[in-house]
Amino acid sequence: MKSSKEFKPALGFDWLTGYYDLAIKLTMPEQKFRSRLVDFVDPQDKDLILEFGFGTGKNLILINERNSKAKLYGIDIDPKVKKIAERNLSKYFVSSSLALYDGNNLPFEDNTFDTLVSSLVFHHLNKPGKIAVLKEMYRVLKPEGKLVIGDWGKPKSKFRRLNFFMVQLIDGFTTTQDNVRGLLPSLIEQSNFNDVHEVDYINTSIGTYCYYLASK
Repeated sequence: MKSSKEFKPALGFDWLTGYYDLAIKLTMPEQKFRSRLVDFVDPQDKDLILEFGFGTGKNLILINERNSKAKLYGIDIDPKVKKIAERNLSKYFVSSSLALYDGNNLPFEDNTFDTLVSSLVFHHLNKPGKIAVLKEMYRVLKPEGKLVIGDWGKPKSKFRRLNFFMVQLIDGFTTTQDNVRGLLPSLIEQSNFNDVHEVDYINTSIGTYCYYLASK
């Protein structure tokens, strides 16, 4: 795993981080893909929910809108994006505990969370990194807890595959190859999760965004 000092920013360069939300808005059906993600999270009263890679906080805001009685936590490796998320959450009066990730163990006890969610993070990790994070997620998830991952998957058409090269040029071919080959579900299974399946997808202008569910 990379240390927090070695991570690659979401858009490839630190100076572009402030434009991340704009990039998402221009290249993806933002409301649609985020709302669908929250559908699968399905927050319940008093659920403890952790978002791995909270980014600018947009998903946490939507989860809170769906059920303000759920307890929200977030972890991300980028201190600059954490400041953006804190401003966004404050703007919408969302209470969430945000922490910085050091690239190693998640700073939580075993069997802590009811639901773990992650969006557009795993394609930034190489295969050993993906598996290491998934094993940590398994550890902190409660028995019978739910894992929800939204990320780039195997393109559903040649057109989507061609456009996905733009993502790979920015985020790297090594880290994205498992996603584009549709291997993320098998990596989740290798990390001890049960009932792993792709439950939905949305085609975007730069690739196919897939939803994966699993349980502990």
